[in-house]
Amino acid sequence: MKYDPTIYPKCTVPAADIQRVKGLGFLRDKTTEDCFNARVITRNGKITADEMYAIADAARRFGKGEVAFTTRQTVEVQGIPFEMIQPFCIELAKHGLMVGGTGPRVRPVVSCKGTTCVFGLCDTYGLSQKIHERFYVGYHAVKLPHKFKIGVGGCPNNCVKPDLNDVGVIGAWVPQLIAEKCVGCGACEKACPIHTLHMENGRPAIEESCNTCGRCVRACKLGALEYEGGFRVTLGGRWGKQVARGTALSRLFQTEDEVLAVIEKIILFFRDQGNAGERLADTVARVGFEKAEQMILSDELLQRKDEILEKAL
Repeated sequence: MKYDPTIYPKCTVPAADIQRVKGLGFLRDKTTEDCFNARVITRNGKITADEMYAIADAARRFGKGEVAFTTRQTVEVQGIPFEMIQPFCIELAKHGLMVGGTGPRVRPVVSCKGTTCVFGLCDTYGLSQKIHERFYVGYHAVKLPHKFKIGVGGCPNNCVKPDLNDVGVIGAWVPQLIAEKCVGCGACEKACPIHTLHMENGRPAIEESCNTCGRCVRACKLGALEYEGGFRVTLGGRWGKQVARGTALSRLFQTEDEVLAVIEKIILFFRDQGNAGERLADTVARVGFEKAEQMILSDELLQRKDEILEKAL
């Protein structure tokens, strides 16, 4: 069929069923009468060869044999007839795979390849897997005011645009000068990609605008630049019909456990303070970033966790 953006086949599936299976991760394929596209969750943007084979096999058996890759790193199996949705899910489950990723809840995590990338400052795959298990799976039954997206980047190159997600996590190396080891060679200055490190009186001087990418640390062969490793966490990003860039919380989070804890508090903040239908960016703007950060960095939200999760939206 030739694609025409104004003419679509009439769908024979009842509207209530279309909405129901959308909640399961099956989106209506508008070019067909009654077929849907299934979003298979990759957990952290990576799947095994066996899982890839299982998805391809299911695409041939239950769909039209075509697979697409979404911008949110899910694998979309296209052209699944409505009556094949349940058999498709059963087949995927045999291989530990699930379909989902829609609705007002925590969405699938997006991760860059920082674990294997030469610029990566943290294990993005490992951290994203933990976020997936704790919040996408663990909080899947928790209804939120709106969708909630999490992006994990291995360095300030921002390949997955972490700060355009509701929560962004970015690997960071904060350079620390060991003056007695420095010989003033200037290798660190040459390595700085954004020119925030300059040699002054034979020693590196680092501006506050340093993006903590770690290039200077790696360039120093004498160990004169060490680093404080950790993660920047941004709050309130959004990309879509309206755009907002997330704002970084004021502290550096040094461990994955600290990152997981602050993400949980941000989710609880959103559920507690958000109005139905508004994104986290709107909630933060309405409450005020300083007050929102104060609430998120305290333990008050965790102390009220049961109350917040039980309240009606």
